Amino acid sequence: MMFDNVRLVHETYPDKKLLFTEGTAENFKPENITAWRLGEYYGRSMINDFNDGAVGWTDWNVLLDEQGGPNHVGNFCFAPIHADTKAGTLTYTSSYWYIGHFSKFVHPGARRIAVSPSRSALLATGFVNPDGSVAVVVMNRGDQAVKYNLWVAGNAAEVNALPHSIQTLVF
Repeated sequence: MMFDNVRLVHETYPDKKLLFTEGTAENFKPENITAWRLGEYYGRSMINDFNDGAVGWTDWNVLLDEQGGPNHVGNFCFAPIHADTKAGTLTYTSSYWYIGHFSKFVHPGARRIAVSPSRSALLATGFVNPDGSVAVVVMNRGDQAVKYNLWVAGNAAEVNALPHSIQTLVF
């Protein structure tokens, strides 16, 4: 799996900080601007990269125009936000909202903690923030809702992950 390479680099150079850069989902096609898979791509990448040793994650471009540019080499792609420069409007793609599950709830200086989903349809990662709060991000890539228990120190809370969803639990 491609994320194994991140883990191998982290294990080989544990004193180095790994930062994922230049993320993007795919080449720009205006008809796909509302595709939910764009966000799922980001969620899968972010969760796996963090779990395998990355300490940060950044996009290629946060804001692009209605054609997926500008770009000096004609490599037009999706971004979390697209501007319609003619109408003066913004479109927030699903990747914007997926990134928000990390940028809103995982604070600077947070430490990643071990999180292990017991359901194969789920991906998860977790962090302890400097204030002591814990943020656990859970993503359901499947077509079915998945009920699971969030266990902390011997206590469980039942949670439902809707199909093709991402959720952040903070406690």
